[in-house]
Amino acid sequence: MRVRVDIGAQLLSLFGEDGACIRRYPVSTAANGAGEESGSYRTPRGRHRIRARIGAGAPCGAVFRGRRATGEVWSPEFAAAHPGRDWVLTRILWLCGEEPGRNRGGRVDSMRRYIYIHGTGDDQPMGAPRSHGCVRMRNCDIIELFDLLPVGTAVEIVE
Repeated sequence: MRVRVDIGAQLLSLFGEDGACIRRYPVSTAANGAGEESGSYRTPRGRHRIRARIGAGAPCGAVFRGRRATGEVWSPEFAAAHPGRDWVLTRILWLCGEEPGRNRGGRVDSMRRYIYIHGTGDDQPMGAPRSHGCVRMRNCDIIELFDLLPVGTAVEIVE
């Protein structure tokens, strides 16, 4: 299997071993657009791999900080009590770049930038760029995707 994230279309597509698209999900990539530089709050382009899968078995809406479940579960009321947080929810697929100088190593290293595919609050729109660099998904969608993908799965991010 392989994943393709299309920044322009705000879509994540999952392709099977035969190359056929088997799932498509609306996503939200960076509000600042595409880019690889650390601190840019942009979504990095190019070839990546899933380096780590975090959150297996966590409840839908589980809150993560520093890649660790806090024991909290997102709700509109909880979000209102914690304004301004960048919600990383439910599951995390941590990406590492595969292209030295483009998205791997130095100031362009996707893994050191903590670029994930992850769940987000139900109040966040999909299909519109709103993240700080990660690829946000609906919580039910990230659970489905997470359960299908092993560590090492190829992820291509295109503009």
